[in-house]
Amino acid sequence: MFSGIVETTGKVTKITMVNGCQEVTIAHSADFQDLIVGDSIAVNGVCLTITTFTHNTFTVTAVPETLRCTNLNHIQTNDSVNLERSIQMGGRLGGHLVQGHVDDIGTILEMSPDNSNALLAKIHVPERLMRYIVQKGYITLDGMSMTVVETSPIWFSVTIIPHTQHASIAQHYHIGSAINIEVDILSKYIEKLLGVTRHATTSLH
Repeated sequence: MFSGIVETTGKVTKITMVNGCQEVTIAHSADFQDLIVGDSIAVNGVCLTITTFTHNTFTVTAVPETLRCTNLNHIQTNDSVNLERSIQMGGRLGGHLVQGHVDDIGTILEMSPDNSNALLAKIHVPERLMRYIVQKGYITLDGMSMTVVETSPIWFSVTIIPHTQHASIAQHYHIGSAINIEVDILSKYIEKLLGVTRHATTSLH
C-alpha cells in the first residue's frame, strides 16, 4: 500500500525482456538504502517487487498483464520514473490510500499554466472509469495523489502544483503523454456493496 506522495524519481538504466516479462533496473537515491529484495515499491504508481538490490540500483519485473495496462510498456533507458516505498504502519499518510494496481492508461489532452505557475491538465480516460472519478475526489496519476478539479463523460482535470512538477516526472508531461491511472478503490467497494444490496433486496421481493 502507498500514499501517493512520490519520494523521488529514479532513472531507468537497463531494460531486459525475459520470457515475456520486462526486467527493469532503476538507479535510486541514497535515501532508499533501507530497501531489500522482496520489498514492494511503486514505479510510476505500479506496485512491483524488488528482485535485486545494490547500493545504487534495484531491479523489478513487470509481467505481461502489467505491461498491457500501464505505461511501463513504453519506458526506455534513461527515462525518469516516479518512486515511492510502501507505507509503514504508524507513518503519515500524506495523500490517500493507493494500491499500486493501475486501472488503465490516460492521455493528456490539454495543459495550461495558471497565475501561480501550476499546470491545469485535462486527461482522457476510458469511459468505463469515469463513474469512479468525481469532482474534488482522489485520483492517482503515475503514483501521484491528485484532487480532481473537473469532470466530463470522457475526461477529468487536475492541477499540478509547482512542487509536484519539480519533484516528479510531471515536469516531463506534454500533450499526448500516457499516464497510469488508478481510481480511488473506495469507489469500487461502494459500487460493489450497492450492487450486492440491490440484488439482495430484489431477491427478497
